[in-house]
Amino acid sequence: MALARCALRLAAMHDAPLAAQDDAALMPKVYWVDTHIDPPLKRKHDQLNQVVDRSGQKLSFFQHVPSILFELKARNVCIAAASRTSAPTVARQALRELALDRAQSSSSRGPRQSAPPIISRDIVKAIHLFDQLEIYPGSKITHFNKIAQTTGVAFKDMLFFDDERRNAEVQRKLGVHFVHVGSEGLDLA
Repeated sequence: MALARCALRLAAMHDAPLAAQDDAALMPKVYWVDTHIDPPLKRKHDQLNQVVDRSGQKLSFFQHVPSILFELKARNVCIAAASRTSAPTVARQALRELALDRAQSSSSRGPRQSAPPIISRDIVKAIHLFDQLEIYPGSKITHFNKIAQTTGVAFKDMLFFDDERRNAEVQRKLGVHFVHVGSEGLDLA
C-alpha cells in the first residue's frame, strides 16, 4: 500500500500582514486553496485543525491558514478550493472534518460581515469558510474557468496559491496571479 500523500496548501498574500491591510482594494476578489488527500480521514475528539488518516498520519492547514481564512471571510473575500484529485469525496471530507477556532484568529478583533455557521461558540468547520469548491479530476484551467463563470470575477483579480509549480499555467494562460507555496508553509507576512 502506498503511503498517503496529504497536503493542504494555502499561503498569505501581499507583502504586509493582513491585519495591516485596511484598504479593500488590496484584497483579492477570489482566494484559492489546493487540496489533495487520501482516505479515510477522521477528527479525533475535539482536536482543532487536524484530522488523521488510517495510519494515524496527521493532516492540517499550515499554522496561520485558519487566521487567514477567517480574515478573508471577515473582509468578504470569495474563498474557493480547487483540487484535481481523483477522490473528490475524500477531499470534501477533509474540509468537513477540519474544525477551526475563530477565537484564535486575527479576525476575531471586529464585526464579521459574513460569519460562517459555527459548531460551538467559536469553532467552525473549514468547509463553511469556502464559497466555492471545484474538486474533481482535470486541469486547473477548468477549475478557474468554472470559478470565473460562477462568481463573475475576472482572472486578473484572482490570486492562486499552490504547492505544484506546474499549476503556474493558470498565470500564463489565463492571467491569474500565481504564487508557489513551498513545503515550509506560510505566515501572516
